[in-house]
Amino acid sequence: MSDRGLLFAGAFLRALAVGMVSVLCGLHLAALGFTPGAIGVVVGAGLAGNALAALLTTWRGDAAGRRRVLILLAVLGGLGGLVIAAGSDPFAIGAASFLGMLNGMGRDRGASLIIDQVILPATAGANEHAARTRLFAIYNVVQDTGHALGGLLAGMPQWLRHFGGMDLAQSFRISIGAYALLLFVAAILYLRLSPGVESGHAGPRPPLSPDSRRTLVRISTLFAVDSLAGGFLTSALLSLFFYDKFGVHEGTIGALFFGARIMNALSHLGAAWLAKRIGLVNTMVFTHIPSSLLLVTVAYAPTFTVAAILFLLREGLVEMDVPTRQSYVMAIFRPEERTFASGVTHLVRMGAWSVAPSFAGLLMQGFSMTTPLVIGATMKVGYDLALWYAFRHRPPPEEKGAAPGTA
Repeated sequence: MSDRGLLFAGAFLRALAVGMVSVLCGLHLAALGFTPGAIGVVVGAGLAGNALAALLTTWRGDAAGRRRVLILLAVLGGLGGLVIAAGSDPFAIGAASFLGMLNGMGRDRGASLIIDQVILPATAGANEHAARTRLFAIYNVVQDTGHALGGLLAGMPQWLRHFGGMDLAQSFRISIGAYALLLFVAAILYLRLSPGVESGHAGPRPPLSPDSRRTLVRISTLFAVDSLAGGFLTSALLSLFFYDKFGVHEGTIGALFFGARIMNALSHLGAAWLAKRIGLVNTMVFTHIPSSLLLVTVAYAPTFTVAAILFLLREGLVEMDVPTRQSYVMAIFRPEERTFASGVTHLVRMGAWSVAPSFAGLLMQGFSMTTPLVIGATMKVGYDLALWYAFRHRPPPEEKGAAPGTA
């Protein structure tokens, strides 16, 4: 299997695991007697662990070896999952969530993505500019297929109780253990990556140019706002919202998230097509704003059926900015700057994600289950408008010289 194939396969397994655990972790912890506030703290600890991993990957990822980093991240995630599956002590689970980088976001946006994002454009060879956005679109389709199937796997506790005669606690523990196993398999795949995935730069990381440094500060600040908003909308907390407000069980919620990830996957292909016609920045912004407005309607939907339809419509738009954002970041920085740029932009996103879930859980507990949805959606609209204003005149190389809005 080629390096690109191994990256896609590893990303699929990680996404399968994340799609599953993001639905189940909140329900598992609730079954153990954790309050919504405590669940938010555990989810936040996992995201904080992801943020630290992103920092270390940014700082030392190329020097330590990209292959080695991917293997280590997968193994730590699997070990953390085993502790969460077997444990019941809040401190132990919180520590395992942090060290195992538990991702309750519902999407694989961890430190491994930093490495994948840097390696992937290089697999296109001399045709990078033409193929970059398409490669990221396919990569995200692979991931969201994994997310979707992971949502279906979140029905495993219900199947184990129905067909295996297990009790509630045991069914959740076995299912979280399956999450850990998926990450261990990904680690085995990464053992087969070739030396060609490494950076090829000897010595210390080349310094950023002054223009790149300014650009990185501006775009990272905006990404932090977007991710802070996203931290109010983790799949773990959205699952809890559907469970609490509408009384639906985990199998139904898992099926809903399966449909959501299918919508995400289709939207990535649409994003690549749309970006050729209106540009990467416009695609990021003008698909993201409607998705945030749809999320507000989900918060006030009268029935689960209505909420599910609105949620799926939102999911058909919300991820169109992902492959375009990844492609844009790689386009506006030089190849030797990309690991650092990828790492910093992911670091600020993970750091912001890690802060919000604890507050979201407390808001759910102290005010209403809908409060985090409204806050998160409002912040995302503000981010989109600021991003368009700051970068509308900074096209990637392949768009320079083309009139706006042309193919």
